[in-house]
Amino acid sequence: MRAVLCKEWGEPSTLEIEEVERPVPGAGEVRISVRASGVNFADALMVADKYQFKPPFPFSPGFEVSGVVAEAGRDVAGLGVGDRVMAALPHGGYAEEVVVPEANVVQIPEGMDFHTAASFPVAYGTAHLALTYRANLETGDVLLVHGASGNVGRAAVEIGKRLGATVIATGGSPESLEVAARRAADYVIDYGREDVRDRVMEITAGRGANVVLDPVGGDAFDASLRCVAWEGVILTIGFASGRIPEAPAWRVLLKNCAVMGLDWGGYLRRDPETVKTSNAEALRWYEEGALDPRPSRTFPLERAADALEAQAGRGSTGKVVLTTDQD
Repeated sequence: MRAVLCKEWGEPSTLEIEEVERPVPGAGEVRISVRASGVNFADALMVADKYQFKPPFPFSPGFEVSGVVAEAGRDVAGLGVGDRVMAALPHGGYAEEVVVPEANVVQIPEGMDFHTAASFPVAYGTAHLALTYRANLETGDVLLVHGASGNVGRAAVEIGKRLGATVIATGGSPESLEVAARRAADYVIDYGREDVRDRVMEITAGRGANVVLDPVGGDAFDASLRCVAWEGVILTIGFASGRIPEAPAWRVLLKNCAVMGLDWGGYLRRDPETVKTSNAEALRWYEEGALDPRPSRTFPLERAADALEAQAGRGSTGKVVLTTDQD
């Protein structure tokens, strides 16, 4: 089988595709014949030695796959050969076959294709876990989503609307704001032309946002501290801006707010059942028609470097997936 391998820290161009041994499932594990692999910003961070989890060399990046169960190890009770599934994994998704614990696998709903399924676990799992499990977003709350055209941001807009929140989305271009508006954001803010704090306070009549989801960091986080509501929550998801911010403790005190982290990969390693439960509920919402995880671009497995560059490109407004063409 083929796999994309990282043998040294560096840019996506350093990745190589090679023939490797087929993995064998152990107890409680399944081997999946991969049809598609989701591409995420964190994949490039892992390859560049900028991610919090560092696998030993050589390794394949990739946190999410879709495909067909090819083999089930002993003690696997809920899955069988031929099942159409999606799966989350700590790394290794850029390959034609993967072995995954049964707890990390969810069956694909009827009508969802493999490309869409590979786009689902990380972005929608992160947004769902953050807004429901960590922040307890409720009907009537105001949700501020930074980077609303990114993978997690788009998912958060849709999930926020499904939960009954008023959603304010920020972006840095007309294209980004259009993406957020198409996903039914109630208000959009162009942070290149408008002051985020002033607009949020104007929209909320001075109350601020009850929950802020921030995969951007930098100036977006700074603005969040200034416009979060009394007893509000700021969810730190990532630092796509490149600057890791620091929170002045006096602002946290005066706002009586909470600043929470959400490391989805950490939950996957430490508490996979919670991740599985979260993804299962989000999938039910997909079946209701509330969520639209369809990718915008696909690349063959051998063009993994190009896919990573496309996903990370400034102005990118859609999910990218790799395909194995094993149908």
